[in-house]
Amino acid sequence: MHKVRLSDSDDLVDICRDNVFKAVFTRDSPESKGALSKLVSALISSEVTVTAVSANEPPVDSLRDRQIRFDINCRTGDGKLVNIEMSFNPTPFEPVRLEYYGAKLFTGQDIKGIGRTYEDLNRSYQIAILAKERYFEDEALVHTFEYYDAEHKVPLNGRSRIITMELTKAAPALEKRTEEMSVQEQWGVYFRYLTDKGKRGKINELIVQEEGIAMASDVLVNISKDEIERMRQTSEEKYELDTRTRLVVARREGIQEGEARGKQEILDLLRSGKSPEDILREHGGK
Repeated sequence: MHKVRLSDSDDLVDICRDNVFKAVFTRDSPESKGALSKLVSALISSEVTVTAVSANEPPVDSLRDRQIRFDINCRTGDGKLVNIEMSFNPTPFEPVRLEYYGAKLFTGQDIKGIGRTYEDLNRSYQIAILAKERYFEDEALVHTFEYYDAEHKVPLNGRSRIITMELTKAAPALEKRTEEMSVQEQWGVYFRYLTDKGKRGKINELIVQEEGIAMASDVLVNISKDEIERMRQTSEEKYELDTRTRLVVARREGIQEGEARGKQEILDLLRSGKSPEDILREHGGK
């Protein structure tokens, strides 16, 4: 396939935005499907082909589409179940959230039919690409979690996994030559620095090196040219900034109101005839 080459002037929408990420990897095109297969293969460390995708995206005029988490549910050709999502603003309780949805993904399989057993359960992978926050103290870009007896160092060898990629840890990989990066590092650097125009040279090297990244870039370039998608991203950014601004303003007003109330109480006590020493003794610990 023809590999797109990005120039410094290319204005790309941010693939780390939930809705853009989903648009890139769930379109009905060979490039989008191929990119998703390559990304999943890299993250689960097993070569797979995604054969079915459930997008479940709300209508574009729905107000909820600015607040929900966009995820991609898919199934591979050999039956593996995968839920993958880009988390632009992950929450403080992200790890337990992943545990909850990872369990639901695995136990959602139907094995109740005649002749079916637990052995018919397929492997499942709950995957989160975390764009901003750092949750684990080490420098590992990717973590794969499974049930494990930490005291006796014995794995359960079950069939469910939780996988995280923390993009804030991609900087060391950026210093490597592209051919020396692992495929996981290539995807991590791609997601983290794609919109950084100063890193376009490295991104173009990745496009040449990794076919999945080339396919994702081809889809993203077309999306970036689509004004409707650009307007949706602008709307989402506006909603996020407006909400954050309202919270900050409310907090500042609350602090100012509290300080003003405290000053007024002190003035009232002084007017009542109490000395400053009495006021400090009675209210100094508050």
